[in-house]
Amino acid sequence: MNTPILEIRDLCVSYGKVEALHHINLKVAAGQIVTVIGPNGAGKTTMLSAIMGLLPSKGEIEFQGEVQRDIEVEHLVAMGMTLVPEKRALFGEMSVEDNLLLGAFMRYRAGDRDQGKTMDQVFGTFPRLKERRAQLAGTLSGGERQMLAVGRALMAKPKLLMLDEPSLGLAPLIVREIFHIIADLKKTGVAILLVEQNARAALQIADYGYVLETGSVALEGESRALADDPRVVETYLGLGGKKQ
Repeated sequence: MNTPILEIRDLCVSYGKVEALHHINLKVAAGQIVTVIGPNGAGKTTMLSAIMGLLPSKGEIEFQGEVQRDIEVEHLVAMGMTLVPEKRALFGEMSVEDNLLLGAFMRYRAGDRDQGKTMDQVFGTFPRLKERRAQLAGTLSGGERQMLAVGRALMAKPKLLMLDEPSLGLAPLIVREIFHIIADLKKTGVAILLVEQNARAALQIADYGYVLETGSVALEGESRALADDPRVVETYLGLGGKKQ
């Protein structure tokens, strides 16, 4: 594995006296897709929120070789970390194009003026967004909203893209399209941390995987090995757990 762009050591998160995450260790390298799968309530979203500095945590979070102390969201975004939350959090009354431009706001504030070029790259990845660039985000389909949420994150030119349940609520055909795009993004060199309940789809595109259960890493390994592990097959891939 290349030098990790993100390394988590002994990450713990508590809600009051209840510990939701117990001593999580995880690595993501540049150009690598790492997935975290597990049942609802296992702590997957909590983990992403802690990495992004949205929840207080104990342990060490090292991003781009720098151990993060007193984590600030703005600092992490400026360093190249982005999170696409489960709820997508788009501005429904604004156009597709304006939502995308907001994704580049911090770069604009820092003096970068190449938003047009970055938007062309996003439109190259998501041609449907180009067709709907003037349309209000609130009128898009579920799949298009997910594309817009990922596109907006890419406008920040991230080094690490974190995706929380990108397949949630989407039809199987759209899920396949979204995951195909995520796999293609790997070629750009961006590191991807993919949190997903759809274990089959996630393991098909990931390089490495972690299985999170009740706040702890129960299993980890190369994605192909995990996809063939009897415990993963039985619990997450169903009885016919062979690849589709």
